[in-house]
Amino acid sequence: MMKPLKAKVSISMDEEDLAKIKILAEYDGRNLSQYINIVLKRHIARLEQKDGAET
Repeated sequence: MMKPLKAKVSISMDEEDLAKIKILAEYDGRNLSQYINIVLKRHIARLEQKDGAET
């Protein structure tokens, strides 16, 4: 089974927030990209459960 292709994106964020996210990613044993992907997927899943909608 092939992994889905991932799109590269560029975002801007506050330096302070980025520093915190890097610390959380390191604590979780993941690189920054992996950590952000997981956090966003979890957030989307919670929203879908709450609203009963799929995006």
